[in-house]
Amino acid sequence: MKPHGLMCPNILSFISSLLLLSHGVALAAENHEKFLKCLSLQSDTISEVLYTQNNASYSSVLKASIQNLIFSTPANPKPLFIITPFHVSEIQAAVKCSKKNGLQIRVRSGGHDHEGLSSISDVPFIIIDLINFSEISVDVEDKTAWVESGATVGQLNYRIAEKSQNLLAFPVGTCPSVGVGGHFSGGGYGALLRKYGAAADHIVDAHMIDVKGRFLNRESMGEDLFWAIRGGGGASFGIIVSWKINLVAVPSTVTVFAVPRTLEQNATKLLNKWQYIADRVHEDLFISPFLFRENSTMVSLFTSLFLGGVDRLLRLMQDSFPELGLTKEDCKEMTFVESIVYLDGFEIRESIDMDVLRGRNFPKRPFIGKADYLTEPIPEEAFQGIYDIFFEQDQKTNGLLVFFPYGGKISEISESEIPYPHRAGNIYTLLYYAEWGQEAIDDAYQRHVNMLRTLFNYMTPYVAKNPRTAYINYRDLDIGTNNKLGHTSVQEASVWGKKYFKNNFYRLVHVKTMVDPENFFRNEQSIPPFNLVKDEL
Repeated sequence: MKPHGLMCPNILSFISSLLLLSHGVALAAENHEKFLKCLSLQSDTISEVLYTQNNASYSSVLKASIQNLIFSTPANPKPLFIITPFHVSEIQAAVKCSKKNGLQIRVRSGGHDHEGLSSISDVPFIIIDLINFSEISVDVEDKTAWVESGATVGQLNYRIAEKSQNLLAFPVGTCPSVGVGGHFSGGGYGALLRKYGAAADHIVDAHMIDVKGRFLNRESMGEDLFWAIRGGGGASFGIIVSWKINLVAVPSTVTVFAVPRTLEQNATKLLNKWQYIADRVHEDLFISPFLFRENSTMVSLFTSLFLGGVDRLLRLMQDSFPELGLTKEDCKEMTFVESIVYLDGFEIRESIDMDVLRGRNFPKRPFIGKADYLTEPIPEEAFQGIYDIFFEQDQKTNGLLVFFPYGGKISEISESEIPYPHRAGNIYTLLYYAEWGQEAIDDAYQRHVNMLRTLFNYMTPYVAKNPRTAYINYRDLDIGTNNKLGHTSVQEASVWGKKYFKNNFYRLVHVKTMVDPENFFRNEQSIPPFNLVKDEL
């Protein structure tokens, strides 16, 4: 055998690869220089908020807004540039120059995306981090506010409470470090959903930058685009920089509780009973169980926010859920804004430090999640299968199931009013969640994701069907993605799109086709435009 006969093709291939790589690197460097030159011509101030990979602050700026540490490891793809704008003109420049030079944009407000799509990409990209777009202006008399997308939901309700003497609020999620921009554009819901519906139900205007770099408000963007960004995922349509919202009334006193019950304390029967009353109790009452393993038993932690005093709460609980055995000693009265801190940690303390909501210094951790919607109760006997999955895990693998009740206002609004479609017929949302500490991320990730996928598969017979619905703010790439290379048809994208948006997906496609026909604003789960040649609806 002649060795040269085997080696020469490989050598030639290797040399060709080197030449192509060298050419590609040179071409990329040239494009990067063109991008930087374009920015300098478009904006006089952008150099002050631009971070290249050679900048000493690049790494700290990149990691500052990544809340999920899974996407903060060296192995993750990094942006070519990070821009932390203070002015709309800087965002406009970034959009125009990225489009001109073939770079994708990832927009980050709080950095909580479950799949890290606000911070990573497999193609050359930049990050526009809206951390400096965090102004909040509250008009108490008009009961409205303007809030920029980089503010957190904790900062928003802190400012509203401060200005209104604790009599106004906004219906957002229970995690105070989440950014307004992603939360609102995905629909957004929390402990006020039964009283007031989703966050996006209360948006009355918005300011955004479109694919042409234009600054638009509700009037200039038109009602179709305004509809799309309120629950359809803003990243598909442009960069939303601020939102005008209608505020909602809250009483000066609310009541909270967090009551644990183990299997030995009839946790299964209590969870089963909760399924039948959760969406039917008074709309002022939100009861959300957390189910987890603790040593050799399972614990169901019944948490609650009630819009009123403890005496009225106890009467309602006696009428609707006496089996829980709630007592006055289990409860704590406080202001609504204090309840945000409480619901983030479930600690009843003598005093609650409200200043924690003003900043962004929240603990960071690796986490994963998936979601389902249920339209009928899980059979009581099926809970044992859930427990078995928990008990099969080793001591280092811990998951959590969170039950969010529906009913009330969230269920009264039409499915098509905004893109967020999960309304009447749903009794609760089920969140599968896991987080862990500082152990090796790769190993821990695989163990925890295997557990959640096992739970998710086990639940298949019991959850919503045709489609098995999901929530875009609990983004889940397991349910389907766009093609990484080449065109993604509407039919292909509908595999995941109808799970998030049901039939609203097709209207979102229509809007996308009108405002971004070349699909500049895109990611693994962005709405695709309709292509007359390649698509057939």
